[in-house]
Amino acid sequence: MRNKFADVFYELGASDPKLCIVVADISPAGSIAKFRTEFPDRFINTGVAEQIMIGMCAGMAQRGLRPFAYTIATFTLYRPFEFVRDDLCYQNLPVTIVGIGGGVTYSTLGGTHHAQEDIAIATAIPNMSVIAPCDPAEAEAATRWCATQTRGPVYLRLGKAGEPVLTDGAPEPWEFGKLRHISRGSDVCVLTYGPVAKMAADVAERYRAQGKSVSLVCAHTLKPLDESGIVEVLKSHDQVVVVEETSPYASLGSRVKQLAWDAQATCRIDTFCLQDEFIHHYGDHAELLAAHGLELDAISAKLNLM
Repeated sequence: MRNKFADVFYELGASDPKLCIVVADISPAGSIAKFRTEFPDRFINTGVAEQIMIGMCAGMAQRGLRPFAYTIATFTLYRPFEFVRDDLCYQNLPVTIVGIGGGVTYSTLGGTHHAQEDIAIATAIPNMSVIAPCDPAEAEAATRWCATQTRGPVYLRLGKAGEPVLTDGAPEPWEFGKLRHISRGSDVCVLTYGPVAKMAADVAERYRAQGKSVSLVCAHTLKPLDESGIVEVLKSHDQVVVVEETSPYASLGSRVKQLAWDAQATCRIDTFCLQDEFIHHYGDHAELLAAHGLELDAISAKLNLM
């Protein structure tokens, strides 16, 4: 996803001189290096000064530019939170905050680099939109939308690298603010977003192996959430399974349960997410997810799919 974002941003920036990128100590800005080399006047590295990164983007937006703030997810939101809230969201400025490695993607770097609460934080701020693509193709669509949108600040939550394409052949296009069916069924709906969607797709395959008709749906826009779309899913399936890589509070799973109660839906609902704790486990991304209980066999066992 990170590389796809960089490629698309470079393409868009080549034709739109208002597009700028401000990074905070991503050296040498990794995959964004091509843009930095060819458009140095529109690339700024603030160093370890995330508050300045956000404040600078706010000023640039007020001068008519279209800035993107780009760094590791924890440092786009947590360290400069007051600046995100007051400089961007209070002013409702069309700045895109790109958080690389949402969830626990940066597994081996420890808790300081784990963005397990980023969805809760970002969705709680007024005027903030939140997008979490499930694969590189959705990352491209989201980047193109962010580069021209005027509604206000956006938190674009991306994976790091190596995510497979899941949406080839999807019956619906990517559309901001709308659920996207990757496949359609009638018995079970597996609802997901972000890189953990690959695990959700594997859960869907295990249901199909049992003869179930399964929908796989991406909720890539977490705010504004497609509430009517979720209610339709709840009322048209016997079971809804939510798989996401975020903390349980202000999660998609909690919102689905709230909407189910309000709509008096009668389907079974199962939710899987990160634990509400700092897990002191050293390992790669998959190993850290497993330590949180987000592992295919563990999920399958709880769903009686083994």
